[in-house]
Amino acid sequence: MGIGSSRLFSTLAQSLSSTPLEHTHVDVEDGDSDQADPDVLLRQCGEVLRNRPPRLHRAFIQTRTGSPHDSQIRVMQWNILAQALGEGKDGFVCCPAEALNWSERKYLILEEILTYRPDILCLQEVDHYYDTFLPVLSSLGYQGSFCPKPCSPCLDVRDNNGPDGCALFFSRRRFQLLGVSHLRLSAVLLKTNQVAVVATLRCRATGRAFCVAVTHLKARSGWEAFRGAQGSHLLQQLKAISRDGGEERTGGAEGMPLVVCGDFNAEPGEEVYQRFMASPLGLDSAYRRLSADGSTEPAYTSWKIRPSGESCSTLDYVWYSSSSISVDGVLKMPSEEQIGPNRLPSYHYPSDHLSLVCDLSFIQEPHRLM
Repeated sequence: MGIGSSRLFSTLAQSLSSTPLEHTHVDVEDGDSDQADPDVLLRQCGEVLRNRPPRLHRAFIQTRTGSPHDSQIRVMQWNILAQALGEGKDGFVCCPAEALNWSERKYLILEEILTYRPDILCLQEVDHYYDTFLPVLSSLGYQGSFCPKPCSPCLDVRDNNGPDGCALFFSRRRFQLLGVSHLRLSAVLLKTNQVAVVATLRCRATGRAFCVAVTHLKARSGWEAFRGAQGSHLLQQLKAISRDGGEERTGGAEGMPLVVCGDFNAEPGEEVYQRFMASPLGLDSAYRRLSADGSTEPAYTSWKIRPSGESCSTLDYVWYSSSSISVDGVLKMPSEEQIGPNRLPSYHYPSDHLSLVCDLSFIQEPHRLM
């Protein structure tokens, strides 16, 4: 075991309840030269979780012909379930309390990330950013940025670990950070409790600059118009950020390519989904590539049982600029049998939302072919 992996394992194993939190983001630019070995850490996660059922096996579906290449970008989108909400507010009536214990659940989360090794990681409901995700992922070669919710419901839970929010991580080896914005989303003129992180990155292999965003929109039925307004505000901000960056870094007025990840808390028939599909930014949903005709979302990305009943919904999305980015492959959703009768979260999966993972590539621009 390398020194880095040993130190990282110790960080995960210790009690994580005493670290004071600041309500600001942290960007880590300089990596530790003694970087942890992800393969070693993945094996260590397996050792800790040896008494739990094995993780879900999910096939990767290739959606475009051709072999993988160095410039391919793997993106993971995941609402990981805030620890305070899972234990204190969400009421997963079929999930044993022991399955939600942070001392092991954090290894399930890390195991999922290490299994798929994303180049870009977009997370929602992160309430252990400073004491777990920042140090662990930084040691694995990621740079991160975190934006907490202004009035996080986690703060209403006794012995909470601070507010939850959105976190965006990217590989320092693969990308250079050109700029980052933290947004508090509005609904018309009303500032809301939902946030977004938007990072402008340059791909070191291709030199291409692009924007990646992560967000988490308002939950629950009855708030459809509210989510629609939040989505409109986010689209406006993305247009401005991508266009300003495009003018500055490419010398033209066209906007940079976009990748937008999030838990939208909205089914495909909702207003906010339609706004994204019809946006002049030219966005498409990566997981539509799984369907036979390329136009249908998965049957579910979240499946849970609460006191109010069972909920099986498609709420999570990876949007991309279809004119400049192609989808090479996507991670298939597990079957109902794999998920199990008690649904999510469970002993073998740490969140009520399934991770979305896709491989993206830049479409070659004509002037770059010359």
